[in-house]
Amino acid sequence: MTTRVILLRHGQSSFNKERRIQGRLDKSILTEQGRATARQVGEALSGLTFDAIYSSPLQRAKETATVLLSALETEANHPSLQVSQNLMEIDLPAWEGMLRQEAIEKFPQDYDCWQNRPDTLRMVVSDAAGEREHFPVLAIYEQARQFWQEVLSNHANGTILVVGHNGINRALISTALGIPPSSYHSVQQSNCGISVLNFGTIVGPATELQSVQMESMNLTSHVGEIFPKPREGHQGCRLLLVRHGETEWNRQSRFQGQIDVPLNDNGRVQAQKASEFLKDIPIDFAVTSPMLRPKETAEIILKAHPDVKLQLHDGMKEISHGLWEGKFESEIEGEFPGLLQQWKDTPEIVQMPEGENLQQVWDRAIEAWSSIVKSAHAGTTGLVVGHDAINKAILCHLFNLGPEHFWNFKQGNGAVTVIDYPKGADGPPVLQAMNITTHLSGGVLDKTAAGAL
Repeated sequence: MTTRVILLRHGQSSFNKERRIQGRLDKSILTEQGRATARQVGEALSGLTFDAIYSSPLQRAKETATVLLSALETEANHPSLQVSQNLMEIDLPAWEGMLRQEAIEKFPQDYDCWQNRPDTLRMVVSDAAGEREHFPVLAIYEQARQFWQEVLSNHANGTILVVGHNGINRALISTALGIPPSSYHSVQQSNCGISVLNFGTIVGPATELQSVQMESMNLTSHVGEIFPKPREGHQGCRLLLVRHGETEWNRQSRFQGQIDVPLNDNGRVQAQKASEFLKDIPIDFAVTSPMLRPKETAEIILKAHPDVKLQLHDGMKEISHGLWEGKFESEIEGEFPGLLQQWKDTPEIVQMPEGENLQQVWDRAIEAWSSIVKSAHAGTTGLVVGHDAINKAILCHLFNLGPEHFWNFKQGNGAVTVIDYPKGADGPPVLQAMNITTHLSGGVLDKTAAGAL
């Protein structure tokens, strides 16, 4: 009972190529490369059936939507394109049309605010009613909330394609997941990058979104980029966060926690495919949970990087499910009535019988992650292999989100997530891409086993 949203940023535009600030100025058009990648998106999405297709009214987004729709195998059956004003790009009236360097030189204090405190950036706008204050990031967040309210209740249990822009897409993802405006720059959206969001049944106002899961974010392999490139001036490390391959207990949906279950044959295949996917990526160091399933996953991946020594970190161990471990959901419900549903609805308040609660998992996962980031040298790339709960805690930590957001991020077996620290270990992180499983399924959707933790 979900609504799936396939979210896409437009292809490369003339202003992107010129490094010019676009905002809502509608003078920027797709380049030939932008049109080519839009066709590649259409090919990547072929086979999916859409119940509705929405686009920003700005021509770079509308053309992207039109080109990709012409490349869909199901072209004759897809619904007509609808334009939504609530998909307009972020409004930066003082800078629109300027070269980025020109804006930096002309408005140094404001640009520094934009980079480091985006939620506080203020511009003064003059219109027929006189002068007014405009906060671009806060305004785009409110616009994103209006889009969700406008659209989600009309497409229960459907699949929607949304073609937007860098700014509005960041705001759509952030408002769906509870990421604050201060973290606006910590979400990456590449030209023609694909993100997938799954929404539970909407009850009441869609402004209060419930049961939202980001299945994947900013997939780019369909346009020839394994990962998004680091941002200009990147000074810190890049970490590739991987969830271990499948185990037999994952397949059976049996809770494993800290019981040391090894990979099954499919899990080893997933690890091998991850190794092939990462074989041309320079890896300088590697860290894993000491448990069998992540350790074997890391060892298989590192066969393509034989000079890298694998380090073990106890803080990366999976959550302890205590008395749930080794049991199926039906058994847990029989022994602990109602607790399993509470785990699904409000995981942050659950104390696992003779096990951990999520705050304990948060504390040790964040401590482990922070130590890995701080020990990484500038410009290096590290492989970090963990578990479902640990990886979700780390992803929430990137945005200062607590355990109540545990279910917001999906982590498939053998999936790869890319996290950058462009300003060094003490600077804010950037989630470049999340839960990449294209090397496993060949498509944009995560088809790994759901399973238990």
